[in-house]
Amino acid sequence: MAKARIAVLVSGGGTNLQALIDAQVSGIIQSGEIQVVISNNPGAYALERAAKAGIAGEVVTKKECGSQAAFEEKIKGILGTYKIDLIVLAGFMSILSESFTSAYPKRILNVHPSLIPSFCGEGFYGLRVHEEALRYGVKVTGATVHFVNEIPDGGEIIFQKAVEIQEGDTPEVLQRRVMEQAEWKILPAAVEKVSKQLCG
Repeated sequence: MAKARIAVLVSGGGTNLQALIDAQVSGIIQSGEIQVVISNNPGAYALERAAKAGIAGEVVTKKECGSQAAFEEKIKGILGTYKIDLIVLAGFMSILSESFTSAYPKRILNVHPSLIPSFCGEGFYGLRVHEEALRYGVKVTGATVHFVNEIPDGGEIIFQKAVEIQEGDTPEVLQRRVMEQAEWKILPAAVEKVSKQLCG
């Protein structure tokens, strides 16, 4: 059976990338295979994770490209070279324009560390999401995997998983719990689900 060809876009440590690599090894992801990891940060540890797993790594920086349009064109070129079917944003700290997202309808996935529509949209990423959840005093947070469109965190939801907030949580502690209990479970599940649909 042909597998969906996957590209993972990263900017940092790559913990979600690692969850995907592990899910591929353990057989949770069977219908797709990661072909390339693309980072907009040459120092991203995610690139080392890719190399250790025998996955190609590519670096594209906005600075080197000179503009958002050129940056996106270069990424599109790499996606074309690897014949990519599905794009996964795993901690990719760059908003993609409508001209990019509309070129891959229902083929770009993102994981967001809250239960959308709470604590999402422009400016909500990383620790800020967890800081806001704690500031508001919500009792339950979690993670969402959704399709990416031109609105930040605005695409159709695929999976969500709730995580309870505990007494004395700091943003860092909460971030870790949301990753372990939600992100690392629903992201591989969503990648498998969409890959299966693309191959079907």
